[in-house]
Amino acid sequence: MNRRHILALAALAAIIPLASGSGFAQTTTTGATSRPVKIDLPPYNPVIDPTKFSAKITNKYYPLTPGTVFIYEGTRDGVARRAEHTVTSETRNIMGVDCIVVRDVAVSNSEIVEKTVDWYAQDSDGNVWYFGEDTAEYKNGKVTSTHGTWMAGVDGALPGIIMQASPKLGEGYRQEYRPGVAEDYAKVVGINATTEGPMGKYENVVVTEDTDLLDVNKFEHKSFAPGVGFIGSSGLVNGHQEEIGLVKILKSN
Repeated sequence: MNRRHILALAALAAIIPLASGSGFAQTTTTGATSRPVKIDLPPYNPVIDPTKFSAKITNKYYPLTPGTVFIYEGTRDGVARRAEHTVTSETRNIMGVDCIVVRDVAVSNSEIVEKTVDWYAQDSDGNVWYFGEDTAEYKNGKVTSTHGTWMAGVDGALPGIIMQASPKLGEGYRQEYRPGVAEDYAKVVGINATTEGPMGKYENVVVTEDTDLLDVNKFEHKSFAPGVGFIGSSGLVNGHQEEIGLVKILKSN
């Protein structure tokens, strides 16, 4: 990774608040200033009506247009990592809902370290729902773990929201739900943030604070730019320190 990208990622990790009164509260994943706390939530049982969902994802903070490839660069525990998220034209029917298929590949030291297939759908209000993932970690070309794999409708799992239609400061929501296995939770901590990355300056960025209700070894901030989508994250993931930022978007004709 070149120095320009490293500096840009550092800038992204330190989300820059706008002028006072914007409602954005800066937080950090280092030191003791902000740490995950126990969250007591009511029973989770969202009503999923397939007639109110579509595989067409147009949410401005999380657009998923088939043929688009998002390329990210960053580090995990100081080791360079590159990830490609490919929005396919494929769909998979889950709980009666047609979901768009997104394929992710992560590479470190020229070797594939993770492959994931994600499934998303958008409801009639514009919220983007996450219906599960099929994930595998690799070492020396062999699968070492599939921990974290889940699908809505199987083993009590239910879909969660990955991005709201209209994010509200301080509002929280479940991102995924398989009891005792996958219980990620997000809280909106910024709605008017501004930051810079390898692709330029972003304004009106939504920032979420993501935690795992089952494991305090996940605590990260994710940033989403209008018209672009996910632009980067910084924090702890499964006990590993990760920083990643969007460096390029490729689109097929």
